Amino acid sequence: MLFLFDANVLISASNIYYPLDQIPEFWSWIEYQGIIGNIKLPLEILEEVLGGTKKGDPLLNWMNDYKDCLCFQESVDPAGVQHVLTRGYAPDLNDVEIETIGRDPFLIAYALAGTRRCVVTAEGSKPSKLRQNRRVPDVCETLGVVCYNPFQAYRMLGFRTAWKP
Repeated sequence: MLFLFDANVLISASNIYYPLDQIPEFWSWIEYQGIIGNIKLPLEILEEVLGGTKKGDPLLNWMNDYKDCLCFQESVDPAGVQHVLTRGYAPDLNDVEIETIGRDPFLIAYALAGTRRCVVTAEGSKPSKLRQNRRVPDVCETLGVVCYNPFQAYRMLGFRTAWKP
């Protein structure tokens, strides 16, 4: 299965759970999973991470070094993105609402575009949210896309601090 990561997965990992300077094994494992094709970030999501503005952020430096092995080399189908927006959020979104949603529809559209693909996000489900405020897991559920939280994905992919390639 191809695990398509949301930007918040790596941002949360770096800031909270697996700081680059304290758990380097995690980041070596992410790199390896990218090289063998299990974990990828669509270009739109990769740009979201690289667009971070936190000065001296170790994640930005790390992402610049490893973006080639993590970047999903596929172009998004604009009709797929429109489908995600229309069916997953609302059929009559205005420009402000679409801007609020951000790049999440791209991530979900990539997952819809092939077989054995899933979305991994740190967002929690909140079914009461509507329109541009819908959460990724809820949009995925509406569209029939498999969605995991990061820890489910790490377990499925066998992460251990003592892992070896």
